[in-house]
Amino acid sequence: MCGIVGFTGRDNAAPILLDGLKKLEYRGYDSAGVAINGDGVITMVKVSGKINNLCEKTENGAAISGSAGIGHTRWATHGAPNDINAHPHMSMDGKFAIVHNGIIENYAELRLELQESGYEFLSETDTEVIVHLLDHYYDGDLKETIMKTVSRLEGSYALGVICADFPDAVFAARQNSPLILGVGVGENYFASDVTALVSRTKNVIYLDDGELAELSPSNISIFDCIGRPVQKQISRVAWDIEAAEKGGYEHFMLKEIMEQPRAVKAAIEPRVRSGKIAFDELDLTDEYLTNVDRIYITACGSAFHAGQVGKYALEALLGVPIEVDFASEFRYRDPIINERSLVIVISQSGETADTIAALNEAKRRGAKTIAIVNVVGSTIAKTADNVLYTWAGPEIAVATTKGYTTQVAVLYMLSVCLASRLRRISAETEARLTEEILMLPSQIQRAIDLNPHIPYLAKRYHENSSVFFIGRNMDYAACLEGSLKLKEISYIHSEAYAAGELKHGTIALIEPGRLVVCLACCERLFDKMMSNVKEVKARGAKVIGVTAEGRKRIFSEADDVIFVPTAEELFCAVSEIIPLQLFAYHVAKENGCDIDKPKNLAKSVTVE
Repeated sequence: MCGIVGFTGRDNAAPILLDGLKKLEYRGYDSAGVAINGDGVITMVKVSGKINNLCEKTENGAAISGSAGIGHTRWATHGAPNDINAHPHMSMDGKFAIVHNGIIENYAELRLELQESGYEFLSETDTEVIVHLLDHYYDGDLKETIMKTVSRLEGSYALGVICADFPDAVFAARQNSPLILGVGVGENYFASDVTALVSRTKNVIYLDDGELAELSPSNISIFDCIGRPVQKQISRVAWDIEAAEKGGYEHFMLKEIMEQPRAVKAAIEPRVRSGKIAFDELDLTDEYLTNVDRIYITACGSAFHAGQVGKYALEALLGVPIEVDFASEFRYRDPIINERSLVIVISQSGETADTIAALNEAKRRGAKTIAIVNVVGSTIAKTADNVLYTWAGPEIAVATTKGYTTQVAVLYMLSVCLASRLRRISAETEARLTEEILMLPSQIQRAIDLNPHIPYLAKRYHENSSVFFIGRNMDYAACLEGSLKLKEISYIHSEAYAAGELKHGTIALIEPGRLVVCLACCERLFDKMMSNVKEVKARGAKVIGVTAEGRKRIFSEADDVIFVPTAEELFCAVSEIIPLQLFAYHVAKENGCDIDKPKNLAKSVTVE
């Protein structure tokens, strides 16, 4: 979950690395550091806290000279977030410095082995064993040394290495952790994410597992795990640096909430032709689809919640049993999967460790797989049998917004597409549902426009210590994500429950003043939801009702009301999550929270 970056060229490396680290801070922000190779002497500076602390200590990089270097921003796994455990880590003689994203699972035995050979460890990290292994194996051939070192590592890693003997070179290697090379003119780079590169270059190379890259200012050489040269294709990043900047908004999260009409439109419109959903990238025959007897959806966090929404739409339109499972549970519960199973995996980054493991397990058992991801060239995108990109663009805030809504939009489209191919819906129904999907971007904008009072609601309720979200059917699926948004950025305890389960225990926690957010957008279940509202009101709760505009009966029960545009019941989750995202944002702002970088969280969970 950490972010790493490397540079070699003619310019001073430190300011460029710091700029790259700022773009990667969403991947971790409890400590940071850089190591610069200047004329054969490596200078290392690292600090606890955020990138700004490192900028201050290095005078924005001006205090360190050298044209090749590596940088790191950390999300702590091994050892507390302090100066000592911060990366980079350096060998005892100062010859090597490394940065690492991932987890070395056999670090304990390697550490003991190296200690017995006389190596002293300063940190509590798993990473420090790597730099001492480099020193142990080094005989002047750095490429061979790195290959020997990584052959001893079990787990996941994206590595950046510099050596005092090679003042113009940086080395990079990966296994089960993302790493991208940036191709410049007279300068080259590596990074965990293209967001750190696009201000310098849009030409990138995606490293694959087991590959090693040697970068100099004028050349990039790539090798496989036994040292054979590998020819790689250069890809072009499609978006501009402005897409990764705040653009005048106070926070990335608010910017990304407001970008959702455009992002969802980008996910939908290229796939609609002549009133039909067309996934040209979907390589599944009608014969195979006819024989599918169960569909699994597996993901983590908000992507799991998108899967819960997708379950309702897929099951309703296909008439096939749908199971939604956390990827962290899926991989360990011995799921009943065979060649008649279709497995859909969802991940914004395409690098989520548990989801990768679940994907591999599904393929091992003979299932066909579909990946719904945002990041082109990611591990999941390359591993799955089929990949459906969300085309959401870069998402910088740790708490996902447009990543989630574009995933849901793709699941809606997939539901209609598969139902049409299996002849489970008529041509008229297909045309109507496709038209409803095309309206999602305007409904998102309408959901924003209908609710200018969200900041007022945040001021009114931000001091609640505990909040409950309740709903039924698709509304319940939306509750899951609305609750998560609130808890992850405002640190308020928040839980989502199926409203019908309220009386089976949870209602014991309802007391005077407790805030309950009630979603009631499914028209056929509106009366039942009003009964649940009465239940919590009778126990003194304060209620924010969320329902379709025009459904004014809710005023008789709710203390405050959020309206969303009327939509097809199967597709209402997209528009109703928008005001909940805004509510979470403004509550967190009222509470003085670090909205884009909430404590203890990172954007891409690349370790188990």
